[in-house]
Amino acid sequence: MFFNLLSSEPVFLSDVVEPYAIWGTVGIVAALIVSWLIVFFVKRDICGKVAKNMLIGFIFYALALGIFLLVLEILKKYDSWYLEDNWVSKDIITHVFLPLLITTVIALGSAITIFILSKKKPETLKLVAIILGGVIFVGIIVSVVMIYKFYANNIVGDGYYTDEEYGNLNNVALYISTALLVVGAVFAGFILGKNDKKMFDTKCIATAGVCVALSFALSYVKIFELPYGGSITLFSMFPVMLFAYVYGIKKGLVVGLLYGMLQAIQDPFIVHPAQFLLDYPIAFAMLGFAGCLSGFNFLKDKPRLKFTLSAAIAGVLRWVCHVFSGVFAFGAYALDAIDKSEGIFSVLAPAATPTANFWLYSTIYNGYVFVDLILVIAVGLALFSSKGFTRQVEMLNPEA
Repeated sequence: MFFNLLSSEPVFLSDVVEPYAIWGTVGIVAALIVSWLIVFFVKRDICGKVAKNMLIGFIFYALALGIFLLVLEILKKYDSWYLEDNWVSKDIITHVFLPLLITTVIALGSAITIFILSKKKPETLKLVAIILGGVIFVGIIVSVVMIYKFYANNIVGDGYYTDEEYGNLNNVALYISTALLVVGAVFAGFILGKNDKKMFDTKCIATAGVCVALSFALSYVKIFELPYGGSITLFSMFPVMLFAYVYGIKKGLVVGLLYGMLQAIQDPFIVHPAQFLLDYPIAFAMLGFAGCLSGFNFLKDKPRLKFTLSAAIAGVLRWVCHVFSGVFAFGAYALDAIDKSEGIFSVLAPAATPTANFWLYSTIYNGYVFVDLILVIAVGLALFSSKGFTRQVEMLNPEA
């Protein structure tokens, strides 16, 4: 952090670097596409090898960029929260940010440990995986408890989110919708993934790590950002969805959940523990439903249609999570939109019941997920049009 000499306002390094990183990445993607098209038309016999090398290079670039931007974002949050000399800002660090960061570090460290053990001592892998899984589960529980403490200290009775006549934050509905979505996702995972009995092997863990890191890096390339959380990104859902499509719904749900934890660290917008679960771990775990059709053979000869349907199911389920969060936690924003007649939200009628306005507002606001979904499907259709790409997917998972 440094200060603008003219205005004495704080300037964060991440704010300076991020626009260059975003547009630089867009430029790199465009250059890679143009270069590949030139190779395709000039020397088609090597276009597959060139595409593979380009993809590997871009993955390493994205990994490095994602780590760099995350470090800058962490530094920005510490500086900005402490510049705001109030207990709420400091509670966000101690009760929200740090527990999520520690839990995510434990999860990533566990993945590395399992990867190493699979090479060195595979006989201990199952026991260690169970222990580490338990530690991660405890970390998530502790994070939720700490977020609840933040909610109890700073949100309850604040006159905005929890005012019955205004914000109408609905505790009961938040907990019920969260529980139903979790139970439904787990049940669907066991039913639709009943033929997938293998644990994470070495190749699967390595692929998961690359896909999560790539999705996380691409999530920084924001085409459009909404004022109260949420953004349209450069295909950031695609790597995690592709992993789920290849390896199945069970592994996809786990990897999506870990990606959701990273998203919570990147841009935490949290007012309630159940809202945190809905907007982050559960919402992004739903991307694992991109693997819900991988075990079925009825579309085996139509991979583009199969991926499109799977991705659509996953995207809609993520949208449902955000809609529930918007209705039951952020109703105050719907009423603000009515008062200000903000853009498209001017369709909200002041005479309508608050509950109806909450549903309409949340449905419209979270529609950005469908734009993200359209971009993902477009990339999927392009890649699955390549016989070489489809063949690689089939080699990883013959049932896909």
